[in-house]
Amino acid sequence: MIKIKTLLGFFIKLAILGGFLTALVVVGGYYYLKPGLPDVEQIRDIRLQTPLRIYSADNKLIAEYGEKRRTPIGFDQIPSQFKEAILAAEDSRFFQHVGVDIKGLARAAFQLVSTGKIKTGGSTITMQVAKNYFLTRDRTFERKFSEILLALQMEQELSKEEILELYINKIYLGNRSYGIQAAANVYYGRNIDQLTLPELAMIAGLPKAPSAYNPLANPTRALERRNWILSRMSNLGYISQEQYQTALETPITAKYHGSDIELYAPYIAEMVRSELQQSLGERIYTDGFNAYTTIRSHEQEAANNAIVNGLIAYDQRHGYRGPEQKIAADLGDEERLKTLKSIPRYGKVLPALISEVSEKQAKAQLRDGTEILIEWEGMEWASPYKSVNSVGKKPSKAEQILAAGDIVRVVEREKKWLLTQIPEAQAALVSLSPRNGAIRALVGGFNFSYSKFNRATQGNRQPGSNFKPFVYTAALSNGYTPASIINDAPVVFEDSNLESSWRPENYSKKFYGPTRLREALYKSRNLVSIRILRSLGIEDTREFVSRFGFPKKRLPNNLSLALGSADVTPMELVTAYASLANQGFKVNPYLIDRVETLEGEPIQQAAPVTVCEGCIYLSDDAEPPENNNENLTNLPIAQRIVDAKAVYLINNIMQDVIKRGTGRKAQALKRNDLAGKTGTTNDQKDAWFSGFNQEVVTSVWVGFDQPTTLGRKEFGSTAALPIWIEYMEKALKDIPETPLIPPEGIVSVRIDPKTGLLAYPGQKDAIFEVFQEEQAPQKTALTERSNNRAVTTEELF
Repeated sequence: MIKIKTLLGFFIKLAILGGFLTALVVVGGYYYLKPGLPDVEQIRDIRLQTPLRIYSADNKLIAEYGEKRRTPIGFDQIPSQFKEAILAAEDSRFFQHVGVDIKGLARAAFQLVSTGKIKTGGSTITMQVAKNYFLTRDRTFERKFSEILLALQMEQELSKEEILELYINKIYLGNRSYGIQAAANVYYGRNIDQLTLPELAMIAGLPKAPSAYNPLANPTRALERRNWILSRMSNLGYISQEQYQTALETPITAKYHGSDIELYAPYIAEMVRSELQQSLGERIYTDGFNAYTTIRSHEQEAANNAIVNGLIAYDQRHGYRGPEQKIAADLGDEERLKTLKSIPRYGKVLPALISEVSEKQAKAQLRDGTEILIEWEGMEWASPYKSVNSVGKKPSKAEQILAAGDIVRVVEREKKWLLTQIPEAQAALVSLSPRNGAIRALVGGFNFSYSKFNRATQGNRQPGSNFKPFVYTAALSNGYTPASIINDAPVVFEDSNLESSWRPENYSKKFYGPTRLREALYKSRNLVSIRILRSLGIEDTREFVSRFGFPKKRLPNNLSLALGSADVTPMELVTAYASLANQGFKVNPYLIDRVETLEGEPIQQAAPVTVCEGCIYLSDDAEPPENNNENLTNLPIAQRIVDAKAVYLINNIMQDVIKRGTGRKAQALKRNDLAGKTGTTNDQKDAWFSGFNQEVVTSVWVGFDQPTTLGRKEFGSTAALPIWIEYMEKALKDIPETPLIPPEGIVSVRIDPKTGLLAYPGQKDAIFEVFQEEQAPQKTALTERSNNRAVTTEELF
């Protein structure tokens, strides 16, 4: 008995000594580690790594750039069932403990001893926050002790709600998702507040092991983890037995959802990313900036479709080049599908494997295993390609086009599948607001994944006749009128700036004699353009044309300038056309309207040069007026670069391009406020159309990346104009017609169409023409003859 008492006393003393030493170690460790612990207050200022998000003007997501997908949310935005699920999974006593849960540590130790596994873990949510925000992941006693101390400190300075909010926004949940909102988007394609109970429980199971319990990579283990959390929620009284049983029977519905891109505009996204990286640096990928562009989603979608449809239409006119690949007949179904899946899709142009061909139709399989039917109407276009200028005999049955094992391209139109192919030609479209240069829509090629080269901003090509309006505007600003007569006749030029004698000609190879300036432009007469440039002077014209934004060093110092031999990008060309559309003011294209922080604080705000519609310009040569328009507060005012009367005249003439000239197809839009110009370069290497009204200006280019002919039957009117029409039909849908109102000093006069002089009374073929008042003809042709005055050669030329 005495021995037992002695032994008991020894153990009591030993326990007291152990407790004293433990306390000494804890106190000593605290004072040793305390200087190295971070200030908890810092956590309020920590900015979570959040990607750059780019939006359209109407707030549709265009792109995300950043390593981590994260969308932080506040505590009040966390669904109550998710709070219960995460507490059941990670820390059921979160709202009771002080940062360290002794019961939880004991429970974890018991689970480890009894089952060999730790299901609930010993770390509290507060400890995990301390580790995730401040500490390394090293498995050392010092790090664990620091974690405990920091958790205790955090509980003193932060509320439970703040700690839980920090936790659910920081944790990694697999597939590049950080935080529960991003995880909900990745696994279910919905926001966290839209998920069901079993879905919330699935996400709550991820923090412990995002890979091991991932419903995409390990569905069996993920289901086991989800069901265990549901049982914990039931045992803790968070959900009823009925809710538990229903959720338990729910199968896994998770599947991968990429970024919730609402508007396909990758060329735009790359332009924004590049511009912001230059101005804001690498932090654009981590600081959660939101960039809002000037892009209008319905117009961008129209531009996307118009480019694809226009290129496919061009491609089909030139015949079918055959399948992309052929799969051997003895290859197994699994290998055939594997091969098909390895072939990329480009937008709506999908790869398909032909499985069966009959006389007038073919069956095919898509990458996801879907079986489709291509009927005869969807493939009858496919005459065999021979050259850019010829195709073979038109097919009469499907077997002449397709065979089993062919891998081809298909596209769905109006619920029918059509045979197609990836176009070899490329195209670009840029659309601006003439008032301030805001980019409304932009497409830099057939498909960004197929080719990232942005032809809208990087492709320097000759504009051909699309450039002529600027030469004619120079003429109208320097004494010419729409009725000026210029001789369309053959001529040979010996120009020191040209390599040899130059014998320019019209496309038709014909010459039409004395021609009015108006008719020469809308019928695109080359010889007239050259004679006009020669009379104006090359250098003076280069100087004038450079006002529109064309780099002067790229404007040829010879007469070929009149035919559009300068190298320009579609962006440069549409910007120049904007000055015609806005009655003569210089604007600059811009894409980023504003940039904001995640909290909505402004970082950048565009201040575009803007045409002041309510301002009074004292004269065409005066400096821009002071801003007296309350709608343009703090915006710089656009400068006039061309006389208002000259711009009115060129617009009036360019409306005739659509009414009776090379752009007649645009009459399909049934509008009277459109003006424009086609353009085709030598050997049909480039096809253009640029057109506008006072609200929208758009340029389209079509050609090959390596300049070669599009085919002898391809022109601006056949290759580029249909794309422009399809786009403008959507862009102008809700925009009322804006008639061209002449400025003061414009008069309309009846003239003789052959001479450009006043019509004599009763002349039956007389036409009306517009003039600057001081340039209007004062005499008729009869008057001229009665004065025995002949029209001189110089006047004709």
